[in-house]
Amino acid sequence: MIHGRGIRKEFNGYTALKGVDIDLPESGIFGIIGHNGAGKTTLLKILSGLLTPTEGTLIIDGIDVIADPTELKMRLGYLPEESRLYDTMTVDAYLNFFGEIYGMSRSEIQRRSDELLTSLNLDHNGKKIGELSKGMRRKVAIARSILHDPDILVYDEATSGLDPMTSRFITAYLRTLRREGKTIIISAHNLYQVEEISDWVLILSEGVEVASGSMDELRERFGSITYYIHFLIDDPASLREIADIIPDDGMYRASVKTLDGLNAVTAQISSSGGRVERIESRYPSLEEMLMAVGKNG
Repeated sequence: MIHGRGIRKEFNGYTALKGVDIDLPESGIFGIIGHNGAGKTTLLKILSGLLTPTEGTLIIDGIDVIADPTELKMRLGYLPEESRLYDTMTVDAYLNFFGEIYGMSRSEIQRRSDELLTSLNLDHNGKKIGELSKGMRRKVAIARSILHDPDILVYDEATSGLDPMTSRFITAYLRTLRREGKTIIISAHNLYQVEEISDWVLILSEGVEVASGSMDELRERFGSITYYIHFLIDDPASLREIADIIPDDGMYRASVKTLDGLNAVTAQISSSGGRVERIESRYPSLEEMLMAVGKNG
């Protein structure tokens, strides 16, 4: 579906992307993350045909994006971080306007508008866009981006600044679009959200790809499972030689990386007169992976 090689972008002597490769199959949710200035938005705009790379090749769904960006735009929906909507228009007029730009018939625009406003739970009551809440405005922008039923969606901070309920709704809606066979490329500062819904993630640092793969592949690369033992004990001194121990809400918490370590700690707790309250296991999160990238960079 998406095949890019050596994507490089320079702005007046500044190199935002330094030869990024990207390969995405058909359908799924694909996250692009990185610290501020990593090149995320630049890459999203190149994938959307809004920027031309200085060097490299990019083929999306059989379209040479560099040679024919117009053809791509008819088959793609783009949602920028800041949606500059036409505040004096009503929602219906706004969607009609963009439907005509996409060459849709009036009946098709009406059908798609009704369908999307219902699925997005967007009851605008004929208000002008400038009178809507931020969450409703974001839903309008999403409706506009998929009005022409594109196969590929590129969303930059789809839930930025929204209340938790609206953010969860939009996240669930992205899952619905994935089930419909859409290819969705997202970038977000909310790394938990990216981790929760992405099938594949690309991590950028200063314009360079430092890691990519499924969440399982990234977890394997950045560290295996960690076991956390929460326990009560009078004196944890006997455990400090075999595990990292920290106070934890009136108890203590030990962390180990192996099952052998887990067994050793629980046995020592028991023999020292302590009591294990609970055991948790956790893989490294995207946030921890990004922090590791920052340290290594």
